[in-house]
Amino acid sequence: MLRAMLCFLAVLALPHLGAAQLMQPKPAFTRADSLRGSLTPPRSCYDVQYYHLDVKLDVAKRYISGSNLFRFAATQDFTRLQFDLFANLKVDRVVYRGQELPFKREFNAVFVTFPQPIKQGTRDEFRVYYSGNPTVAQHAPWDGGFVFAEHGKGQPWVATACQGIGASIWWPTKDHQSDEPDSMLISVTVPKGLKDISNGRLRKTTKLKGGATRFDWFVSNPINNYDVALNVANYEHFDDTYQGEKGKLTLDYWVLPENLAKARKQFGANVKPMLKSFEHWFGPYPFYEDGYKLVETPHLGMEHQSAVAYGNKYQNGYLGKDRSATGWGDKWDFIVIHESGHEWFGNNITAKDIADMWIHESFTSYSESLFTESLFGKQAGQEYVHGQRRNIQNDAPIIGTYGVNREGSGDMYDKGANVLNMVRTIISNDEQWRQILRGLGQQFYHQTVTAEQVIGYVNQQSGRNLTKVFDQYLRHPGLPTLEVRFENNQTLARWVADVPGFDMPVRVRLKGGEYRFVQPTTRFEPIDLPGATRDNLEVDTFNYYIGVLVD
Repeated sequence: MLRAMLCFLAVLALPHLGAAQLMQPKPAFTRADSLRGSLTPPRSCYDVQYYHLDVKLDVAKRYISGSNLFRFAATQDFTRLQFDLFANLKVDRVVYRGQELPFKREFNAVFVTFPQPIKQGTRDEFRVYYSGNPTVAQHAPWDGGFVFAEHGKGQPWVATACQGIGASIWWPTKDHQSDEPDSMLISVTVPKGLKDISNGRLRKTTKLKGGATRFDWFVSNPINNYDVALNVANYEHFDDTYQGEKGKLTLDYWVLPENLAKARKQFGANVKPMLKSFEHWFGPYPFYEDGYKLVETPHLGMEHQSAVAYGNKYQNGYLGKDRSATGWGDKWDFIVIHESGHEWFGNNITAKDIADMWIHESFTSYSESLFTESLFGKQAGQEYVHGQRRNIQNDAPIIGTYGVNREGSGDMYDKGANVLNMVRTIISNDEQWRQILRGLGQQFYHQTVTAEQVIGYVNQQSGRNLTKVFDQYLRHPGLPTLEVRFENNQTLARWVADVPGFDMPVRVRLKGGEYRFVQPTTRFEPIDLPGATRDNLEVDTFNYYIGVLVD
């Protein structure tokens, strides 16, 4: 997914490639897409404040049954609301104040009608009972559902992962990222000899008739529903603490028994340096009340809040490989660092619409560079983020389609990281940049946000209007090209870009000299670089991901 750095004339075709991509037929969206991705009145009429998910897992039959309590506040008068549950799972009944309510299913949406109007401002609740064989993921975490696996000598090992496709693939919920419960109780009953590890803190363990065990986990912070996780195995546990910016943070590790020694070594080498780095760059870990956990899973990994899924097989790199091909990415465990970075971007700050998933992935991919910088210095971090370019495709816009649950290009990872590094370069004040990153976590603490809010905050705090820069890189697949001409003893430059009036400041220099900023527009105009020639002009293509044409 990564691509090598750009040099002069190396990427001249990319803006034209972007234009060609934009000429491709747009995908046709269906009623099902709109029901899944839109904030229609039956969804926006209520604000979820608390869930109690209570499920029983039959591992042998790959079957789940149970209920979810919706506790909500009415944002307007209504008699009908929508929740979501995939159609392969049965809604057994919906109960409100002791009576069953009528409901109608349409695709994966469920519409419930109440016997009398729910008035705006009312706090109320209903419970959904459901059962069935949930979708089994074929290639988690890239597709969603349950993972049924084995370890050791045929021991069960089960997990969930559902980002993108949505939590309603396995439990009834208002499946839209804009609405997070303020807190949540997760109760999971599993067969004898197994443990469930979910988000938050373990409140209670109850032995039931027949040998089953119920685990009650409480999440005291807002949580996006795709983060809610079930992890089941005969786990071993060890713990530690970290003295962070907000005091003592508990660290809990749940791993397979056969991997206990490897886990102690790998987590010991990575977790505390990660926390130190990310608290420096992004501010305090956002969920001290719920603690930090790593849980070994049969899939590669996922940012499940306060229960980060880990499946990188206790090795550095991404399954042993350095995605940046710089040598820096094999010095730390990619899954520990990347998935934990999502606690700040994705979990603390959550995009209202999955079309803005770049807010999660661009910042978190960029966190890999910052972590490298924390350990090995700024040059190492810059080399790492530069190396991430080898995976960029420039195939489609990073921002997806709003209202239909459609994310954008996978370039939101590595291209997004490079965009943020360019913004840092433009701001040209590393402490100011750090305070902007920390300020995002404070300004939008435990909130859902839009792209406009995040970009607006960066603009406000930096004192620069960078909206056109973000628009070019997030809303268009092609790269801007800096064209330079030499006429009448003048050096002329302009940007060729998709965004009207594109005027990104860029660093240029005479070969071997100091960089200076110039700010070309989309018209050829002189730039202040005395003595420049075709032979000695250098444009900063190390920190800028652009095309360059010198005529």
